Amino acid sequence: MIGEDVLYLPVVELAARIKSHALSPVELTEAYLARSEKLGPRLNAYVTILRERALREAREAEKEIGAGKYRGPLHGIPYAAKDLLAAAGAPTTWGARPYAKQQFDSDANVIRHLREAGAVLLGKAAMIELAGGMGYRYGTASLTGGAKNPWNETCWTCGSSSGSGAIVAGALAAFAIGSETWGSILCPSAYCGISGLRPTFGRVGRSGAMALSYSMDKLGPMARSADDCGFILVALAGHDKSDKHSLPDDDARFGYVREPRKPLRIGRLTNAWTSVQPEIARITDAAFDTLRRAGATIVDVALPEGPWEVAAGVTISVECATAFDELIESVRVAELDDPGSRIGGYVNRTVNGADYVRAQRLRSVLQEKVDFLFDKIDVLAAATLPLAATPMETNLETDLSFADPLGGIGNFCGLPGMSVPSGFTSKKLPAGIQFVGRALDDNAVLAAANLFQSHSDAHKRRPPL
Repeated sequence: MIGEDVLYLPVVELAARIKSHALSPVELTEAYLARSEKLGPRLNAYVTILRERALREAREAEKEIGAGKYRGPLHGIPYAAKDLLAAAGAPTTWGARPYAKQQFDSDANVIRHLREAGAVLLGKAAMIELAGGMGYRYGTASLTGGAKNPWNETCWTCGSSSGSGAIVAGALAAFAIGSETWGSILCPSAYCGISGLRPTFGRVGRSGAMALSYSMDKLGPMARSADDCGFILVALAGHDKSDKHSLPDDDARFGYVREPRKPLRIGRLTNAWTSVQPEIARITDAAFDTLRRAGATIVDVALPEGPWEVAAGVTISVECATAFDELIESVRVAELDDPGSRIGGYVNRTVNGADYVRAQRLRSVLQEKVDFLFDKIDVLAAATLPLAATPMETNLETDLSFADPLGGIGNFCGLPGMSVPSGFTSKKLPAGIQFVGRALDDNAVLAAANLFQSHSDAHKRRPPL
């Protein structure tokens, strides 16, 4: 019988055992399914568990590996996919009541990529309705209810990749796929004490994924470690002919460089947050000390000032209103769970075209400023969030509203970013540190995260489930 110690192993260690025939993909899948069926409902982590498909894919993987046809480090590894990704014949609800019975005939691009790598799809992870595109006031804004944080089940996981965060933190799968338009991979990773990677915009094809903001949506891995995320990104990356914003194949393909980058130049942001909880500030200071002792060069830098967050917000509002035009026009938005979501689409529609054009002009200006910043450093770094996980009943509009210039700039410019656990508060809640790199230099953020994790055990701690 496979125990919890195995289920919490990182992908790279599970892969080594599977490759050497010391671990059965079928037995591993059965163990994750049992844990998912036991804890998934308690955490509101899944929309759908795909038991039959998972066991079929696990048997296929085991047969191939037994015949010497090993595909690579994801072969036989069970994972969960955020429920905005189509899986053939299974509900794809986008976390929202109006789409509760929606199904597609084919898999999303990333699920096809993972199937080709031999990974095993366990199920569809819960998410904030419509990935938060309509705005929302509470962490309960989901078809399945609020995803509970495995570190403290009275707290939220953050969103919108809420179920993905809970699933990885609770060892209900070896990894998960999330999406980010602004914060939806990095923030749940910080709240849940896991490692999450937002790839360069266009590196991972989005066909078969729900569209929220066509010029800002990104898909990426959430896992136990940065090293895991690097290997998963190799499988996910590549040109997608059905995604018009997909990068050309030479740029989209990703070669993971595991070796340390020397010297690694890290820009410590002095204006990432206007205020930070004292404990988060202390943990983040200690993380920079760890990086310095590990050999990184740390220099203080500031983000360029400008209306970047406003421009990013205008872009999301207009593109979201367009993506969900039929839902808004039909008044089916009234079926959404959150009071903020039910009116958000109409608010999005009030943004005019001239403001959208101005926002895109500002984007070009900002990209030049950001490129100049990276001439002197490899990555920017700061606390992922200025606070630890919040109670489920927190009103996000009134009690959790703060400026996020790095999140705005990073997503508006399509930059790769990563959050990894940096430590824990006195209430035993995780904190995260984020690294953001130049476009296409996903290896830089992985190098910084790997360097930190090679000198920290924060990512190895387990929640008290």
